[in-house]
Amino acid sequence: MNIHPTAIVSPEASLEEGVKIGPYSIIGPNVSIGKNTSVAPHVVIEGPTEIGENCRIFQFAAIGAVPQDLKFEGEECKVIIGNNNTIREFVTIHKATAADIGKTIIGDNNLLMAYCHVAHNCELGNNIVMSNAVNLAGHIQVEDHAIIGGLTGIHQFTKVGCHSMISGASAVTQDVAPYVLAAGNHATLFGLNLIGLKRRGFSEETLRNLKEAYRIIFRSSLLRAEAIKKVKKEVTNSPEVDHFIEFIEKSERGVCRDKGHA
Repeated sequence: MNIHPTAIVSPEASLEEGVKIGPYSIIGPNVSIGKNTSVAPHVVIEGPTEIGENCRIFQFAAIGAVPQDLKFEGEECKVIIGNNNTIREFVTIHKATAADIGKTIIGDNNLLMAYCHVAHNCELGNNIVMSNAVNLAGHIQVEDHAIIGGLTGIHQFTKVGCHSMISGASAVTQDVAPYVLAAGNHATLFGLNLIGLKRRGFSEETLRNLKEAYRIIFRSSLLRAEAIKKVKKEVTNSPEVDHFIEFIEKSERGVCRDKGHA
């Protein structure tokens, strides 16, 4: 371990082999940091917080502070951060309240650019990119490979589907379905995220099926329940189409609508 002499590290913190702690950083009790994770100067990490291996946490980030929720009563909830994450300058990640999952969770291989905020009880998957100043309110779920453009705000209890892309400066108040493009205030859909899906190796057959499912659900005159039945009957079954349909069926806030039908 390489701990700068000006850093303050609680004796109740657990640091694995290869951890680096920069000048003036503060690591509180009940914090665990995995192998080869680096913490830059002036970072504050409060417990209970678990951080995995090979993460890079840049200067002035603040992790594990109490949530900005008036219902919080001091319960011992935690932050869990996986491996290979990059957390840039001034990012804030708050611990959870006792509601629902009781944790704030960030998976693996994510990039949180400067000034991002992840509020209490959020659950982020893997390989997510949050551009500068993205703000997630409480209880938000973001699935794998989502990309969120800078200066975007997302309403509490909203879900963002896998492989979706949200344009910068958007205001998201309803769920964003998997595999789509969304933009605007309030955000609406602009079709599938075709360039992103092609880059990630989705087959032409899968893209055709998703296009047809999107067209039926978002660009037909059918009611949502009727459209879903039509997709299940007429569109070739695949894991991607199944997830697309299941996400929409389970949405509690409702999903963003297509721009032409907003």
